[in-house]
Amino acid sequence: MSGETVAGVAALPAILPVFPLPGVLLLPRGRLPLNIFEPRYLNMVSDALGRERMIGMVQPSATVDHPVPEEAVLYQVGCAGRITAFSETEDGRLLITLTGVVRFRIVEEVGGLHGYRRVRPDYTAYRQDLDEDPSRLEDREALHLLVRRYFDQRDIDADWKAVAAATDETLITSLAMMCPFDPGEKQALLEASGTANRGDVLTTLMEMALREGDGSDSNRRH
Repeated sequence: MSGETVAGVAALPAILPVFPLPGVLLLPRGRLPLNIFEPRYLNMVSDALGRERMIGMVQPSATVDHPVPEEAVLYQVGCAGRITAFSETEDGRLLITLTGVVRFRIVEEVGGLHGYRRVRPDYTAYRQDLDEDPSRLEDREALHLLVRRYFDQRDIDADWKAVAAATDETLITSLAMMCPFDPGEKQALLEASGTANRGDVLTTLMEMALREGDGSDSNRRH
C-alpha cells in the first residue's frame, strides 16, 4: 500500500485518524452521532474536514478511564466513517455524524498529529463493506420477538413500524450500534462477517442478557 489513497470502489485514505471510544460501534452504512469537545478531537475533526472527511472509530482493547489515555492499546479492527453532518455549538463543541464506510485492520500506528492518533489501515479483507450486504436473516420474525423482549427488559423505546420496514442490513446495523453491549461484545459484532453472521451474534448476546435477568449496567451506556 503506497501513496495517499488506495484504489477501489471508493478512494480510501492510506493514513487514517482514529477516535478511540470504548463501547461505541460504527458499522458500514450506520450513522453515529458524536459530540466532540476534547481539544485533540476538535483538531482531528477540523483536519478531517479539510481532507477526506474520514475518521476511524476503534475501541481500546482493555478497560480504560475517560478520557481515553493516549497510550491505550487498541483493538486491531475498526471502521472508517465519513463526516456527513457537521455543526458547531456556541460553547465550541462540534456535533458531527459519521456514516460508516468500510472496516479496516490496523497495520501500524504512525506519528500522531495535533494531539490525536493515526494509523495505517488495511481495507483488503473488508472491501465487500463498500457495497450493500445482500445476505438475509433466516428467521426475521423470531428476531423481532427477541428484540421486543430485550427492549422490554432494558426499557428501550422503539419505533416498531420503522423496525418492520427496515432492510435486514439496516435492522442489524442499527441494533448492533444502539444496544448497550459491553466493548468486547461490540467488537464481536464489528468483526462478524456480514448481516447474517452479525445477526447470529446479536441473537446470542440478547439471549444471554435475557437469561441473566435484569442485567442492566449503567456503565454500558454512553
